[in-house]
Amino acid sequence: MSHTEVKLKIPFGNKLLDAVCLVPNKSLTYGIILTHGASGDMNLPHLMSLASHLASHGFFSLRFTCKGLNIVHRIKAYKSVLNYLKTSGEYKLAGVFLGGRSMGSRAAASVMCHIEPDDADDFVRGLICISYPLHHPKQQHKLRDEDLFRIKDPVLFVSGSADEMCEKNLLEKVAQKMQAPNKIHWIEKASHSMAVKGRSTNDVFKEINTQILFWIQEITEMDKK
Repeated sequence: MSHTEVKLKIPFGNKLLDAVCLVPNKSLTYGIILTHGASGDMNLPHLMSLASHLASHGFFSLRFTCKGLNIVHRIKAYKSVLNYLKTSGEYKLAGVFLGGRSMGSRAAASVMCHIEPDDADDFVRGLICISYPLHHPKQQHKLRDEDLFRIKDPVLFVSGSADEMCEKNLLEKVAQKMQAPNKIHWIEKASHSMAVKGRSTNDVFKEINTQILFWIQEITEMDKK
């Protein structure tokens, strides 16, 4: 399915956030918001590859840049983007999935658990965490799990089984304790940056993109029933 690329400037306080959305050439139903980790920007090859894969299957995909290592700042920026889409007259979406890689997924998780309880219109449908940074390298005793326990909507984790910031058995324990329906897809032998010895980057992207699309489709299909 073809799609059109649109560059956007999204108001955030007295600044503007750079964003790009891929708009499928059909009537819009669901969208996905994506953002990058502690370094880089919205033009990370993987975010571009994922956005394009989702848009080619009919999902509106918006990715945005918010630099800086201040998580509070990143969370506020993410909220602005969500609000922009929610109130957009141009892109009328039935719902969105919040996604991000590494620090971007932490920001998305925090936005998810601060959605007002009276916000019963179900605009946010789920969370996609790519390489969720559960702990600093070698600091497995300090987990960033409190936000995850407060989320109620479905969560998909896509992590490398050799991620130095997300030990496999620790994420599995957290997932078991979560109230949200969740699923973990492990990329075998992948590091935090999703590098796998002996596998091409595009091959790894393809596996991740396929898993994410499949999960989103499962949830949005249930909505139709």
